Amino acid sequence: MMIFDSRLIFHNRKTSARHSCLHLLFTMSDTVKKKIFDFSLLRRVFYFVRPYKKFFYGSLVLAILMAAFAPVRPYLIQLTVDKSTGKNIHIPGWLHTLLGNRIDNDVIYFIVAVTIFQVIFLLVETTVRFTFTFITASLGQSVVKDLRVKVYDKIVSLNLSQFDKTPIGTLTTRTINDIESINDIFSDGLIPIVADLLTIIITLVTMFWMDWKLTLIALIPFPFLIIATYYFKESVNKSFIRVRNAVAALNAFVQEHITGMHVVQAFAAEEKEIGRFKQINKEHRNANIKAIFAYSVFFPIVEIILAISTALIVWYVANLAIADPSDKINFSGKIVAFIMFMNQIFRPLRVIADKFNVLQMGMVAAERVFKVLDNEDVTDKKGTYKPQKMAGAISFDHVWFAYNAEQFVLKDIDFEVAPGQTIALVGHTGSGKTSIISLMNRLYHIQKGKIAIDGVDIEEYDLDLLRKNIGVVLQDVFLFSGSVMDNITLRNPEISGEQAIEAAKMIGMHDFIMQLPGGYDYNVMERGSTLSLGQRQLISFIRALLYNPSILILDEATSSIDTESELLIQKAIDTLIAGRTSIVIAHRLSTIRKASKIIVLDKGEIKEMGNHEELLSQGGFYARLHEMQFDSQKSVLA
Repeated sequence: MMIFDSRLIFHNRKTSARHSCLHLLFTMSDTVKKKIFDFSLLRRVFYFVRPYKKFFYGSLVLAILMAAFAPVRPYLIQLTVDKSTGKNIHIPGWLHTLLGNRIDNDVIYFIVAVTIFQVIFLLVETTVRFTFTFITASLGQSVVKDLRVKVYDKIVSLNLSQFDKTPIGTLTTRTINDIESINDIFSDGLIPIVADLLTIIITLVTMFWMDWKLTLIALIPFPFLIIATYYFKESVNKSFIRVRNAVAALNAFVQEHITGMHVVQAFAAEEKEIGRFKQINKEHRNANIKAIFAYSVFFPIVEIILAISTALIVWYVANLAIADPSDKINFSGKIVAFIMFMNQIFRPLRVIADKFNVLQMGMVAAERVFKVLDNEDVTDKKGTYKPQKMAGAISFDHVWFAYNAEQFVLKDIDFEVAPGQTIALVGHTGSGKTSIISLMNRLYHIQKGKIAIDGVDIEEYDLDLLRKNIGVVLQDVFLFSGSVMDNITLRNPEISGEQAIEAAKMIGMHDFIMQLPGGYDYNVMERGSTLSLGQRQLISFIRALLYNPSILILDEATSSIDTESELLIQKAIDTLIAGRTSIVIAHRLSTIRKASKIIVLDKGEIKEMGNHEELLSQGGFYARLHEMQFDSQKSVLA
């Protein structure tokens, strides 16, 4: 049974993870600039839309409906203005059907009836627009939910070697921030862009149908708008990247320094760190100001171009009216309608460039997310062997293992452990002790040899069953934010409170827990910060005993513990190892004297093997370790 976060085994290797992640984010801009659009990537994103295709098709139908609604109100206003000025107008048949034939002769009735119809139509249009916005946002959130689960499922299935090579912060960003950006593809990107483009196209078609000459006159400034939109898009895109990088720098700095605040304060480095923070915060401000400047310039330009279009419409119609004064009433309604049409074209154009940026960043985020999903370095779960109970016999048969290529950290490891036997692994830091226990859990795969439990290759075991039967208690105990009971049971609904309390009594921890405010409901806070190291260690022992593994691994379980706690922990260890196969890793040789077999490791090789007395009598590697530790203790006492 796995009772720890496997990444903690290599915690020390990841102290630079935040810096690596930050460097990755700062170098992201080149990738973003090169990435324009990738339809194959978009298809992969839309694969997750399949369960919600009704919402997707519904949003497209609503987009078409909104576009079709766009020219209706300007057209009705044109009819109203023309009718009120006395112009003979052609009233469409559908309007006759809705309002009756009385609208032909009664001007007041026509104006009132059309106005009421427009109010009703406006309510319908608003409802359609609301439904469209809600459906697209819901579609995006549904896709994000499924995609995030799939990415997290992929991450937890990766081989542990991936966590050695990939900063944890990067995977966190992929699972949270990048996937949230994919949501923007639906809520603020692709589908809204389609809706805006359809609105522009249908509005233009309507304008050409009504008066193609006036439409061409109105569109004279349009090329300048296209140019302004392009430069705005590029400027905002660069600013957006810069802002995201600045936010990443702020997040990394704040997270790192809050976590290490005790170091900052202990060395009186507050002023220096505040100075660094001011610089990062200044960059964040400058990046945002540049983005604000782009918006501040673009929107007035759009308004100026719209004003020029409006002026051209008025100028053209005025010239026609001057040329033929008797026909001037024929253009009054058309002027109003065309001004409204131009607003309907310019309004989406003002935001469409920004939406393209959002879409592009969503695609870049999708590319990064799919790189995680495409990672094939996953734990092999092909094993199907599921015995009802493991006896606990362990066999390492000439095992060779390397984290990187041929740089072997374990060389020809060969030993056996009988069921119920306790063995100890001894050696200097880096001798290969932790690597051995990692291989037993199939956190890594060996290059040569074979590891067997009860005579069966561990590759043939069902992975979940294998790990449930191997309990690991680490030196650095990881407790989650929550109650003592939650940390003991790991929120497993199959474990009752009575079972947890009974296990605590067997370890000798029940009385201490009951003295805490709230007892078993006491919140241990993040990483168990409100408990001492020894208390956290004992809680991990309760957890291990409760899950009742067939094989128990204690990795430096008594390291950095005071003498009083060590005695209590030693008693707990005796309770834990009773009747089960145990592997103990310890620097303190006094804690492993009772082991049936002691394996001495050095530079990934087995140097000696035997019990305490046998190894001392040999006067070899173990004896020298024992002598060095004994002399060190005597010098401290002196």
